[in-house]
Amino acid sequence: MPATPPLGRLSERSLIFVIGSVQFANILDFMMVMPLGPDFARELGISTAHLGYIGGAYTAAAAVAGIIGSLWLERWDRRTALVVATFGLMIGTALGGMVDSLEGLIAARVIAGFCGGPATAIAMSIIADVVPAERRGKALGSVMGAFAAASVLGVPAGLELARRGTWRTPFFAVAALAGVVAIAAWMLLPRMTGHLRREQPATGLLTLLRAPRVQLAALTTTVVMIGAFCLIPNIASYLQLNLGFARERLGGLYLFGGVVSFFATRLAGRLVDRFGSFAVGSGGAAVLVGVVACGYLVAVPLIPVEALFLGFFLAMAFRNVPVQTVMTLVPGPNERAAFLSLQSAVQHVAASLGAFASSQMLRELPDHRLAGMPQVAALSIAMTLTLPPLLWALERSVRRQRSAAARTAVPATASDQ
Repeated sequence: MPATPPLGRLSERSLIFVIGSVQFANILDFMMVMPLGPDFARELGISTAHLGYIGGAYTAAAAVAGIIGSLWLERWDRRTALVVATFGLMIGTALGGMVDSLEGLIAARVIAGFCGGPATAIAMSIIADVVPAERRGKALGSVMGAFAAASVLGVPAGLELARRGTWRTPFFAVAALAGVVAIAAWMLLPRMTGHLRREQPATGLLTLLRAPRVQLAALTTTVVMIGAFCLIPNIASYLQLNLGFARERLGGLYLFGGVVSFFATRLAGRLVDRFGSFAVGSGGAAVLVGVVACGYLVAVPLIPVEALFLGFFLAMAFRNVPVQTVMTLVPGPNERAAFLSLQSAVQHVAASLGAFASSQMLRELPDHRLAGMPQVAALSIAMTLTLPPLLWALERSVRRQRSAAARTAVPATASDQ
């Protein structure tokens, strides 16, 4: 029986757009908190050196939800699971705009993370179910363009809303957006139950964890996320407090970087389909190492802040799209939601470790500047340098596994391959 659920009147391109819209709201919810950090830190009396704990709370909760989701997501209609998770994200985000303490904000971010993490896994499962492997890099590049769109449109808009209103205003705006896209997903997406009708039962979590290719995928995800999230939560604070970058120019900076990322994710997806994840991901890792070294490993950046942002967003796109593409090829059709939920858990545990590690490495000086950024940059570089050999090994493992499956399995549909 085909693994691809029927789309009815919804084309593949339209489905990718709907999934991308859900991801836009989900990613924006996560991304907006970091640039707003100095604003709510000032209003709530939070040390800027502790902002990593707020990001870490979200990712830790998403990790727990990913583990739980890996046990039951294969039993649900994909559409229902996606809508429930997105409504939960709406509630957690709205609560974030109502709190008046660090503890309250952490609790609200835990709720948002508990729902946002599974939403990402479900979205990736839908793409893997519907889009054949030979077009999956391009599709994932489009969906991951939500990251760029969140930077181009969402983050600058959130910063401007906070400037014109208060730091709470963007939380309420994103909560409303999450509600709208959840309703749209329910109305536009067809029921997606093809995975429930497969003759082969869903693979359990423990069985997945014993597979070498899954272990290698988890290790790859870990180094990617630690390398990114030891640095990302602290960028806005570092630019403003250490480099003297004006707060009113921050929105334009994210707009600038997001435009680069918007086009880079699409180009990266096409290049992955043509040259493979290892080649494209290695290039992205090399650029990322250079950017971090020039911008954060030294006390005075060797390149202008605008070029620093352009290079960072470009490198992240050429690193992340190959990684996500090869991850969708690791599981079989009966393993997808469980595997991607497990991957979501690993992603968020690693992101939490990176964020918490940076909070331990950084300290706020009497003049409010951050001390310890070179050490954080060194950790990011060390993690990034391990990515190319891991991608090579993972891509090789996937090819072997798929070749073995082709020799022993009954003929499969294109989306199963």
